[in-house]
Amino acid sequence: MTSGFPGRGALVQTGRLFALGLDVTRSLFQRPFQAREFIGQAWFITKVSALPTALFTIPFGATIALLLAELARQFGAQSQTGAGSVLAIVQQAAPIVTALLIAGAGGAAVCADLGARTIREEIDALEVLGISPIQRLVAPRVLAMILVAVVLNGLATVVGIAGGYYFNVVVQGGTPGAYIASFNTIAQVSDIWISELKAALFGLSAGIVAAYRGLNPPPGPKGVGEAVNQSVVISFVLVFLIDLVVTAIYLQIVPPKGG
Repeated sequence: MTSGFPGRGALVQTGRLFALGLDVTRSLFQRPFQAREFIGQAWFITKVSALPTALFTIPFGATIALLLAELARQFGAQSQTGAGSVLAIVQQAAPIVTALLIAGAGGAAVCADLGARTIREEIDALEVLGISPIQRLVAPRVLAMILVAVVLNGLATVVGIAGGYYFNVVVQGGTPGAYIASFNTIAQVSDIWISELKAALFGLSAGIVAAYRGLNPPPGPKGVGEAVNQSVVISFVLVFLIDLVVTAIYLQIVPPKGG
């Protein structure tokens, strides 16, 4: 009866994914740490993700600024456009854009690399030699994705705010002084911290999912492509679930400014 349970396969896969996450967390504190692998992966993920993140954030921030400016104009609160734009970009747009690019570009590359190593039986060879593939290959890549996600989140925040300022002030004819002065109305330092925490969690989840699918691809070279596709889709779903949970907890714990 239990073997025929419809959701059994999904539960088993989820359990294995969490188990890999625990193994990776343990490996991060074990010695020797693979510093060279970590630096190489961090640089590679940055190269494939930095420019797309910046380019993707510009229209994202501009769209938010344009919509909020129009909404504020309808309610006669044009002076608060800057505050709303900054809050939306810092708390939501920047970390989500970062996560999507990290999972879509960096995570896909990590999954493809590990998947190719798996079908070539390099992972089995490491285990035969007594070398943990988790510590040697997976942990440095996951840590690199966390670090790059946090750094790129800062880049996305700056680019998004700059894009929103340009489109609100230059395109829509807003007042520069009012846009900048309203930053402190509802924004607070904790918004930056929660944004960076989201980015770190997104990078962690994307890295673990990419590693799991890369270490467990379907048979054959075609299976690596399927594993990459699955890792990206699963990462996207996890990103929005984590964002929902963290945002809900943050809004309950941290009171709004002036509230």
